[in-house]
Amino acid sequence: MTDLLLTNAIVITVDPQRRILYNGAMAVSGDRIQAVGDSAELLRQYPDAKRIIDCEQKLVFPGFINTHNHLFQTLLKGLGDDMVLKDWLKTMTFPAARFLEPEDCWGGAMLGILEGIHSGMTTEVDYMYPHARPGLSDGVLKAYRDTKIRGVFGRGCMDTGVEFGVVPEIMQDQKTGERDLVRIFDTYHNAENGRIQVWTAPAALWSNTESMLRMLYEISNSYHAGLTVHVSETPFDRAATQTLHGCCGVDCLEKMGITGPNVLMVHCVYLSESDLRKAEEYSLKVSHNPVSNMYLASGVAPVGEMLKHGITVSLGVDGVASNNGQDMLELMKTTALLQKVHTLSPTAITAEKVLEMATIDGARAIGMEQEIGSLEAGKKADFVVFNPYRSAKAVPVHNPVSTLVYSSTMQNIESVAVDGTFLMENGVVTVVPDEEAVLREGQRIAERLALRAGIRNRGAGHRWTT
Repeated sequence: MTDLLLTNAIVITVDPQRRILYNGAMAVSGDRIQAVGDSAELLRQYPDAKRIIDCEQKLVFPGFINTHNHLFQTLLKGLGDDMVLKDWLKTMTFPAARFLEPEDCWGGAMLGILEGIHSGMTTEVDYMYPHARPGLSDGVLKAYRDTKIRGVFGRGCMDTGVEFGVVPEIMQDQKTGERDLVRIFDTYHNAENGRIQVWTAPAALWSNTESMLRMLYEISNSYHAGLTVHVSETPFDRAATQTLHGCCGVDCLEKMGITGPNVLMVHCVYLSESDLRKAEEYSLKVSHNPVSNMYLASGVAPVGEMLKHGITVSLGVDGVASNNGQDMLELMKTTALLQKVHTLSPTAITAEKVLEMATIDGARAIGMEQEIGSLEAGKKADFVVFNPYRSAKAVPVHNPVSTLVYSSTMQNIESVAVDGTFLMENGVVTVVPDEEAVLREGQRIAERLALRAGIRNRGAGHRWTT
């Protein structure tokens, strides 16, 4: 029995042949795609589908995969403007992290996930800062469950780095971190029919001792999970790592044996040629975060060189404190335009490649390319329905991929599904009873956190800067 049949759509499959079906259909049974093909053919094949949705003149894409975030930072939106990374961490982000409560992490995660859903996000990779107090991870994981998003949760750890600006309150010794990691893995890993995964997430190479980093990778491997870590985000990042470990970048990962295909490096703005060669050799993956890199003036990642080396490059919105949004559509357009203007080459990266980075390459980055990232029979039914007529910006549609990457807004994202279940349908989020109430609660939680943390750059305390 077929549960759902989408008909008369333009289906952008991102399958190995990169087929675009201009009178396409997709059948869904349970949490999986049953078939993708011609609309008339699938209507004949599945005449008794429980539900048939006519998607005439609408586009159907694979769900978008965000491979890096800090969901609690949604509470800090607009408080980190006009700072470089080092000052941003020291004066706003780390102080706020000191005062986090589980309710804060849930509220921030709910805000971020809801915004992500409105932009077509179906998979979320979050990195939660080390715990100033118990239960912070559980707040984010509760939001994963409440929203039914596909979630990879990275539990952060830091056990050094005071000299580089890390506040002691969010550091943990190795035994404490390991104990909580095991609890989280045993409680949540592969939960919700496999929809929730747990990874380890050392903040940065310069904020963890070699012993801690090795332990984290050993735990990841023991649970058949992954490790994600900020690498070479800024010159400060490389210098601090060199000071602590005597090496930096991929050389440092190699020294510690953190070199499997289950390693996802974040940012990678200042990778050297040696780093690129070794990343290719070890099949390390990359999460490219262009909006965050621009916001913090960190630089432009060498995406073209990464692709020439055959490195899998995915896309991450990063935390809202260094983006001010969770918009996958904005992220895709920024990815393309930044590379073009930086290289002075209009062909530096194409809309089609950006879509791959947001879908199938995102799936590869988290080791799930057999399950998600494209619309193919047997894969999970994670998809987005895009209606060009909800916004004048998207009309006319000549090339559906170009329309998505260069000419779309959140208004165009009509419906979003994970495991065949709609998280949003016809523009209305279905996984919470009252979205506005969640947003208002998020505002309340954010205000209370800023007051507890003593962050004054808000409200009447904000000063106009030039």
